[in-house]
Amino acid sequence: MKKLAIIPARYASSRFPGKPLIDLAGKTMIQRVLEGVTNSKHFDEVVVATDNEKIANHIKEIGGKAMLTKASHESGTDRCGEVIESYSDFDIVVNIQGDEPLVDAEQLRLLLAAFEDETVEIATLGSPKITSEDRNDSNRIKVVVNHKSDALYFSRSPIPFERNQENYPFLKHIGLYGFRTNTLKKLVQLSPNVLEQTESLEQLRWMYYGYKIRVVETDIETPNIDTPEDVEVVLKNLK
Repeated sequence: MKKLAIIPARYASSRFPGKPLIDLAGKTMIQRVLEGVTNSKHFDEVVVATDNEKIANHIKEIGGKAMLTKASHESGTDRCGEVIESYSDFDIVVNIQGDEPLVDAEQLRLLLAAFEDETVEIATLGSPKITSEDRNDSNRIKVVVNHKSDALYFSRSPIPFERNQENYPFLKHIGLYGFRTNTLKKLVQLSPNVLEQTESLEQLRWMYYGYKIRVVETDIETPNIDTPEDVEVVLKNLK
């Protein structure tokens, strides 16, 4: 299988404008993501997909591959959909967010291993390491799965509700996604729906239209950077 890694990197951000180019101990954030994915040795090609020429030029200066994509894309998945039009001979595509400077090679290996099952069209990760604060935090997405580890539902709410049993083994979603290329091409053509818009979770669009998402369990979770306050956490992990 030919495997493509795409790193969406948008310059504009309501909470942290320009964050792909911030300095993290001598390297930009996007450089650290690129190097982490490349050094994993799991991919035949790694591409940064951006809407900004500064980011694209920076990636080319450090020897990486970048593609300028439309500024109108509403999600990283849509940006990946544009990129694969130029890489249609690849079998598997993994979307690694550009705010994951500590991306872990073992996480990527686990995600890719899911596609050894020929029935898997989409794969993501879930962690059993979840605190009570995580369960009640709407920014920490929860997922429940069936006996095959396919997702039944993702939510910002603590699911399931513990009415008759305590200590349910909750799973926290980790937002890495892998797709079969042909599946991704279909996903980006789907129309938004009320369920997705209610929770503001794009994976609910895919499930609404009947796509299954395999959830691979992992104990590995790395901090990402959403706001300026997250920078210090990442810097401590770099030391």
